[in-house]
Amino acid sequence: MTSNPVNGTADGTPRWNKVWVIGASTGIGRETALKLMPMCAELFVSARSEDKLAEVAAIGATVTSLPLDVTNASEVNEAAARISSGGEPVDLVVISSGLWRKVNLPDIDPADFRAAMDVNFNGVIEVLAAVLPAMAKRGSGHVAIIASVSGYRGLPGASAYAPTKAALINLAECIKPQLDGLGITVSIINPGFVDTPMTSVNKFPMPFLMEPEEAASIIVSGLERRAYEIAFPRKMVWSLKLARMLPNAVFFWLVKKMVMRG
Repeated sequence: MTSNPVNGTADGTPRWNKVWVIGASTGIGRETALKLMPMCAELFVSARSEDKLAEVAAIGATVTSLPLDVTNASEVNEAAARISSGGEPVDLVVISSGLWRKVNLPDIDPADFRAAMDVNFNGVIEVLAAVLPAMAKRGSGHVAIIASVSGYRGLPGASAYAPTKAALINLAECIKPQLDGLGITVSIINPGFVDTPMTSVNKFPMPFLMEPEEAASIIVSGLERRAYEIAFPRKMVWSLKLARMLPNAVFFWLVKKMVMRG
């Protein structure tokens, strides 16, 4: 089921002027873009898939498709320049691009780790480098980075993916105090398991699995509040946050008993 972008904000006026969602072709990014569509004057959507982006753009007259590879600095910069070509920089940027590759030890392909870091972390840096200076000059803006609850604590099989999400969580902590002083809001979004093309390849049970429409609703609600951390579902979030406080011996014992059993 796809979100139906028909209702605007409570008073019928756009909450944001320009919104840019990167990674908007499928999954959480697509549904978040659809939820944001009636809440902004202009919506720009980016991803590598031109065909899927065109489907999103066709839903609303205020939507512009800007296909790009988030790891390509020139493409990201060109898109950012096009969005701000009227003199006003983007108000809200949601960075949802991501890459998941399971690692089965002892076999390691360094290319999997490089690809995950390039898309999941370095791609975020490319976007921030493209949008933050104009936001700082204006004295306002909002950047939202989609990480993952897997960034709270390392789990088997996620050694190429989870470290990139942990890096994003740490990045948000590093940049928030400085960007606060420049009038720029930072949000870090940490979803649990969401039923998307990325998770469809998983062969293991995914607790508290959510539909992307529900995830997008939680995200947009948090963005409206300008929340720093938007994390869900609560049971999974608090379980993994508790795991961060456990002694290592206890944590690894639990992993062996509950995650690696069978």
